[in-house]
Amino acid sequence: MKKSFFAILLLTSLFGSLNASRIIIPMDEVQKNHLKAYGIAYWVISKDLPVDWMLNYRGGSFSFIHADIIEKECIIRGVSYEIVSDQNYEGILAEISRNDVNQDIIKLEVAPKIAVYSPKSKLPWDDAVTLVLTYAEIPYDVIYDSEILTDQLPKYNWLHLHHEDFTGQYGKFYAQYRGHEWYQKDQAEQEAVAKSFNFNKVSKMKLAVAKRMRDFVVGGGFLFAMCSATDSYDIALCSEGTDICEHVFDYDPIDPNYTSKLDFSKSFAFKDYQLHTSPFVYEYSTIDRSPVNGKTIDESEDYFLLFDFSAKWDHVPTMLTQNHSRIIKGFMGQTTAYDKSFVKKDVLILGENKANNEARYIHGTQGLGMWTFYGGHDPEDYQHFVGDPKTDLNLHPNSPGYRLILNNVLFPAAKKKKQKT
Repeated sequence: MKKSFFAILLLTSLFGSLNASRIIIPMDEVQKNHLKAYGIAYWVISKDLPVDWMLNYRGGSFSFIHADIIEKECIIRGVSYEIVSDQNYEGILAEISRNDVNQDIIKLEVAPKIAVYSPKSKLPWDDAVTLVLTYAEIPYDVIYDSEILTDQLPKYNWLHLHHEDFTGQYGKFYAQYRGHEWYQKDQAEQEAVAKSFNFNKVSKMKLAVAKRMRDFVVGGGFLFAMCSATDSYDIALCSEGTDICEHVFDYDPIDPNYTSKLDFSKSFAFKDYQLHTSPFVYEYSTIDRSPVNGKTIDESEDYFLLFDFSAKWDHVPTMLTQNHSRIIKGFMGQTTAYDKSFVKKDVLILGENKANNEARYIHGTQGLGMWTFYGGHDPEDYQHFVGDPKTDLNLHPNSPGYRLILNNVLFPAAKKKKQKT
C-alpha cells in the first residue's frame, strides 16, 4: 500500500491533475513521425505509466492516459496525436475485443534497459539501430567485449548486435581493406583485448562473448541482431572447438575437417549451410543469398512482405510486425537475406521474399528468452558501402524498415504479460 501511495504522489508531482481522457498516437499514414512516436511510448513507460499497444489498430497505435506534460512532449518531438474521451476509448476497446476483428491490446509496463554491442573505436560504418535509437530519443548504453566478459550483460534486458564478426575473421574485410589503417588498428585492438583476458586468439574470445550472449537469452533476455552479426553469431556457436579461420586471421592453419565438425544444434537459426573460409571472399557462408551465391535482383524489385499474424493469439510476432505498410523495401548488407533452405524449422519467419526463397526477418525463442534477426545494413540506404555517410533520419521519419527495429525495442516492455499459447 505504501508503495502504491508513493507512486500516486510521484505521478501527481510529475503530471499534475489528470484529465478523464486518453491520448492516442496513431501509427497509420496520418502519423507525421512514426519513429519518434516510439520514443514517446518509451518515455511514457519510463515514467511508470502503462501504454496500450493497439495491435493492428491503425498501424499499431499507442494510447495512454492524457496529461498536459505528455501532450507537450508530443508537440516538441513532432509526433501526431489525438485526444479522445474515456467513453470513446471504451468504444474503441470494445471494437478491438470482437472475435471477428484481428486486433488486440497489449500493456507495455516496464521500460527495457538497452545495451548496444559496439566497438568503442571509430570504424568506417554506422549502425542503423544506434541511429534510430538516438533519433527516437530512446536511451541506451554501448558495451563491448570487455563488458561482456566482466559479466555486465545481466544488467540489461535488451541487447543489440550489428555488423559484427563473431568468428574472428575481422568482418571478412581482408581482401579489400587489409592495408587500411582502420583495419589494422581494429585487429591490433581486438588482439590486445583477447590477450588481456587470456585468450590466445580473437576467435576464442569472440566465441566466449557469443556464449555469454546465448546464456543471456536463455536466462530471459532479448537479443536483436542485424546484418553480419546474425549469421556470424550462429556460425561462431556451431563451430565451437573447431578452427575455421585461415592463417591470415589467427596465424595458424584452418582445421581441414571443419565441415564435418560443425554442430548446428548449438546455433539459434541456421543449419546445413557451407562456410566460405577464403579470406578473399566477402561472405561467411551460403546462408546469405547474395551475388556470390547467385542472387541478382534490381533495387526496384527488391522488397519483402510481412506476414499477418493473429493479434489475439500470436502476440509477439504481431508486435514485431506492426507497421503502416506490409511491403518493406529491401536493403543490402554484408548479410542481406537468409536462404530459407538453411533456416531451422522451428524458426518463425516474419518477413520474406517468397519468389527468391529468402527470409529477411526471423524470430525465435531460446530458453526463457527471445531473439530476432533482421537482414541488411540500413533500411534507408539500399547499398551502404564502407565509409559512406550515415543516414539522416530527419529525411525518413516514416520509414517502415526502421519501424521494425523499434518494434523490437518496445516489445520486451510487455515481458510480464502472460502470452497465449
